[in-house]
Amino acid sequence: MPYRKEQFTNNEIYHLTVKGIDGNLIFKDINDYYRGVFSIYEFNNLKPVNIQKRRELRRSFKNKVRLGRTSPNFDDERDKIVEILAFCFMPNHIHLLVRQLKDNGITIFMRKFGTGYGGYFNRKYNRQGHLFQNKFNAVRIKNDDQLRVVFAYIHTNPLSLVFPKWKEVKIENPDQALRFLEKYKWSSYLDYIGIKNFPSVVEKDFIVELMGGIQGCKDFIKYWIEYKGESKEHSNLFLE
Repeated sequence: MPYRKEQFTNNEIYHLTVKGIDGNLIFKDINDYYRGVFSIYEFNNLKPVNIQKRRELRRSFKNKVRLGRTSPNFDDERDKIVEILAFCFMPNHIHLLVRQLKDNGITIFMRKFGTGYGGYFNRKYNRQGHLFQNKFNAVRIKNDDQLRVVFAYIHTNPLSLVFPKWKEVKIENPDQALRFLEKYKWSSYLDYIGIKNFPSVVEKDFIVELMGGIQGCKDFIKYWIEYKGESKEHSNLFLE
């Protein structure tokens, strides 16, 4: 179960990373990824969470929408602990960009997510013990420049799956890299560039405005792919 002992500050933004214990996979198939997205949404709730009841509630809601008995806007009754501003799921680790809303909210959220998703994973794969390393990493975002860089850093992380050394060696075809990111489902990037993916999970308006709109998000990601590490300003920003 991931934890941190230090206190986090309400309304401050943090870049969180959590890894599978001993580098083990935490997502083995498409259903694991879907369950992970479901979990960061559902466990972002100060109230007790019963996953089975929440799933039944959503199924009932979808049926009512299909039959025209209710509006298509889901009545979200969560008492949110954090705002999830961005995320990226990799096979053996997770990146989250969050703003804390409640006292001790980040620690509570990470504990609930670790216990909930870890329990699902252990039951599915008949394993025991912790799924995640005991201590998640957290970096406070100090200014807008760092926020822009972390936004790009999180959303370009999947490139390592197809360009293993891209952080050390410049990618020769940035457009190919961009096309890959635009097809990678397990991050918030698609929602940021106007492709509906998991819109209810991420609160993106603040960062979209900061980045200069959807096109600004695309342009900065392309810039990051092409010139990462060449800017002294960017290389001095602590990311993880």
